[in-house]
Amino acid sequence: MRIVVYGAGAIGGTVAAALALAGHPVVGIARGPRLDAIRAGGLLLRTPDKSAMARFSCVADPAEVDIRPDDAILLAVKTQDTATALERLRAAGVTKQPIFCMQNGVANERMALRRFPNVHGVTVMMPASYTAPGEVDAFSTPRHGIFEIGRYPSGNDGADAELAEALEAANIAVFATPEVMPGKYGKLLLNLRNVVEAALGVNADLDRFGRTLRAEAEAVVTAAGIAWRDVGAGDPRRSQLMRQAPVGGVDRAGGSSTQSLARGSGSIETDFLNGEIVLLGRLHGVPTPANAYFVGLGARMARERLRPGSVTAEAIEAGLAAAGVELHTPQRA
Repeated sequence: MRIVVYGAGAIGGTVAAALALAGHPVVGIARGPRLDAIRAGGLLLRTPDKSAMARFSCVADPAEVDIRPDDAILLAVKTQDTATALERLRAAGVTKQPIFCMQNGVANERMALRRFPNVHGVTVMMPASYTAPGEVDAFSTPRHGIFEIGRYPSGNDGADAELAEALEAANIAVFATPEVMPGKYGKLLLNLRNVVEAALGVNADLDRFGRTLRAEAEAVVTAAGIAWRDVGAGDPRRSQLMRQAPVGGVDRAGGSSTQSLARGSGSIETDFLNGEIVLLGRLHGVPTPANAYFVGLGARMARERLRPGSVTAEAIEAGLAAAGVELHTPQRA
């Protein structure tokens, strides 16, 4: 199995570099300065334990890859770029090759399944940052991260097993599960705070607004009858396999939404995180005014190229109050 990593950002870059360093055949797909840096000198993977330069083939478009029957495609672009990426894969000749949606949110698998028959979900727990074109940082030890993988909508097959073996050799803990989506919904609930961090900054008190977003979301998934599994701090695998730790001389840039704003990309994945909760709420008659407010805020920050941390808590409180939101406070024992 050769692995094609479509999107060599924080997650895709860490995975591609780790696989290449483990000796596995990898082709990356990247763009702009990232592509130029990888082609020129490789990709430096820094972790709490060591740093190493990974070298692998990298191209700008799937059309430049000689797609093989035994290739596996790891989709690591942001969800707002998924539809375009899938069309480029189809144009490049991808047909029955397994496509692993290694992305936040729960919309990618459904988009992929419209076009391809062999779709897999991946719940990604990996604190990684992409700040410079030729570098990627993974802030956990002893493993770079924890992945759950499985076919979409359910099941496991040989492609799951083969990818798991390759990732395990690359120091990524992998758990194959026949029901991958409950973990992805659990990760979705965690990612609702991404836009709060992007707005207020990485050192802000995210609980203040995060509790309200989470309470709305849990009401929504309950009404929708959607199963979800805790993949956050309550998951014992995290303390055993993925303890967050500093990387020497590197400050973590924050989560994926914060990194998007920092790069001035002009887009943010909030529509497919908080927006997923808004969509489910509208489908099942559950009000989600706090998540709807943050969807709008995320879109405005991306559109206006606002920097992370450029919104005040007072401004958010005023916006939520105007939307009729009463902030959730934890009950005292």
